[in-house]
Amino acid sequence: MNLLSLQRTMAKAVMQPLTPSEHMSKRAPNGEAMSKHAARFIKPNDRLTSFERLEIYNRQYWWRLMSSLAEDFPGLQAILGNRRFESLCKAYLTDRPSRSFTLRNLGRDLQPWLKKNPHWAGSKQAIALDMVRLEWADIEAFDLAAEEPLRPADVAKSAGGDLRLKLQPYVSLLKFHYPVDALVLEIKRFNDDTEFLSNAFRERRKRKRVTAVARLKPKTIFLAVHRNDDSVYFRRLQAAEYGLLLAIQNGKTLGQAVNEVFGKRSKHSGADPAHVTEWFRKWSNLGWFCRPPQRHNASQNSKKR
Repeated sequence: MNLLSLQRTMAKAVMQPLTPSEHMSKRAPNGEAMSKHAARFIKPNDRLTSFERLEIYNRQYWWRLMSSLAEDFPGLQAILGNRRFESLCKAYLTDRPSRSFTLRNLGRDLQPWLKKNPHWAGSKQAIALDMVRLEWADIEAFDLAAEEPLRPADVAKSAGGDLRLKLQPYVSLLKFHYPVDALVLEIKRFNDDTEFLSNAFRERRKRKRVTAVARLKPKTIFLAVHRNDDSVYFRRLQAAEYGLLLAIQNGKTLGQAVNEVFGKRSKHSGADPAHVTEWFRKWSNLGWFCRPPQRHNASQNSKKR
């Protein structure tokens, strides 16, 4: 067995799902007895068999991944409850095993996976999807790149119908059916307030408070998730604010974005222009705008040739 074959065999065995009792399966991925399979590439020692040594890695792999998902998606865990959340994570990791060197990317496919497998969230599917989108945006806002921001004076000086802006990569614009931002903030406040309480008491209080927030009636909200001074923030937006920023993010010029949102047929056509000016001032002060890549037309490209 060469090195590459050994690595693949070991990885496949370690990534095999645990049994319901959280032990390594008695059967290898190829169907043979795991004890016989493990002996092919792991030596026993004076205390542990080949199977037992491999089981240590198998269990630690799954426990670490499960704890990582719980750390990244506490809101989803609160909505579903611990048992259902654990079952969902096991199913997700079995279908979408880790393919990245970093745990940061572990939940990258959770939202589309949950959308295709709604039975894991049951009646809470709608709010669960909203929560997963928000918590993934939180992760991206924390560590995605930041480009050189345009100063407010630069934006004001260049303002015109043909101006094309770009939003910072770490800014996410989201539309939700539930006020899941309130639920996330409630969970964070709860964790800070009950840090030194017993686990059982904390869990009872958490379920009571989270359930109260989760019972809120469906309500459409627009949100910007962004970073400032190395901290992540949620900023609620008006529908027109969201529409303008989304049009800009989609590559529209300033004139096109304004016309799209405040055109004659738009329900926002009567908005006060002073409000729009104030929005741009706030967005610029937050450093949300940066320069888009320069576009070259065909004639410019032909001249270069």
